[in-house]
Amino acid sequence: MSGPSQTPVIELHAVTKVYGKGGAAMQALRGIDLRIESGEFVAVMGPSGSGKSTCLNILGCLDTPSSGTYRFQGVEVGALTSEQRARLRRYYLGFVFQGYNLLNRTSALENVELPLIYRGLSIAKRQALAQQALQAVGLKGWEQHTPGELSGGQQQRVAIARAIVSEPAVLFADEPTGNLDTSHSHEIMELISELNRTRGLTIVMVTHELEMAAYAHRVVNFLDGRVHTDQQNKVAV
Repeated sequence: MSGPSQTPVIELHAVTKVYGKGGAAMQALRGIDLRIESGEFVAVMGPSGSGKSTCLNILGCLDTPSSGTYRFQGVEVGALTSEQRARLRRYYLGFVFQGYNLLNRTSALENVELPLIYRGLSIAKRQALAQQALQAVGLKGWEQHTPGELSGGQQQRVAIARAIVSEPAVLFADEPTGNLDTSHSHEIMELISELNRTRGLTIVMVTHELEMAAYAHRVVNFLDGRVHTDQQNKVAV
């Protein structure tokens, strides 16, 4: 799926999203243009109902636009079959959510292995990759602990390990520090920044916290379903 280096990893052109029909129709996105280059760290901000989460769902192939085009590494996502879109999600995209979304009765190692099960890898290979991912997020030695035995910050580290174990091209983070206190929030943001810096991982993060957005290279502000401002972050942490 990779194209020439000048091809952006993500490109939205005139993307709209309408929910419902007729008088009950609600326009969540009103013509979004957005270009994200490989290796960027972009924070998406905006008030509740501004369209930022709808946009993230479209970028993550969890939803489809009503009109407009979405290209991923130069490929038009709207032209893909549902099976191809599932492959795109599985092989190229990683997701981190506010609520961690871990399986409670399953060890950290097994949680991280989950995305690899669909690839038909051997158990030994899956476990080796999962151990590497846990080590990368600072959880070496915690492999056999269940989420209930981990702090919120550690649970989010497991979720990040699960997101990067398949070596995605883009990591989507939806309010990744929303359930954490300030010190753990900064630890998680430093980890995400490090992954961006050392691995060249493209990161798109939705947040409502200016302190967390300060870690990004660029901040895109949504308002009423449109991109209100899009600027480089001069004070990146």
